[in-house]
Amino acid sequence: MNIDIKHIAKLARLRIEDDQLDKFESEMQNIVGMVEKLPDIQDEMTLDPDNPMILRKDVAVQDKFTRQELMQNAPQVKAGCLVVPKTVE
Repeated sequence: MNIDIKHIAKLARLRIEDDQLDKFESEMQNIVGMVEKLPDIQDEMTLDPDNPMILRKDVAVQDKFTRQELMQNAPQVKAGCLVVPKTVE
């Protein structure tokens, strides 16, 4: 398997020196190989057959709290919105 480390570094906006490319390529191949060997996860996790882990169903809960109740926990509110510190000048 050939992994283009320069392309991955460019996408991730990383600078990798040419003398380190081989090292990163071999490490990336090891990671991909490890992931390919992982078993598929079914509805039941059977790491311990005596105590299987059953995955819960993700169900979205709506209207659990009112907006007013949520805003009570905020340190600062203005015009019904959360006030946060300025991050961009």
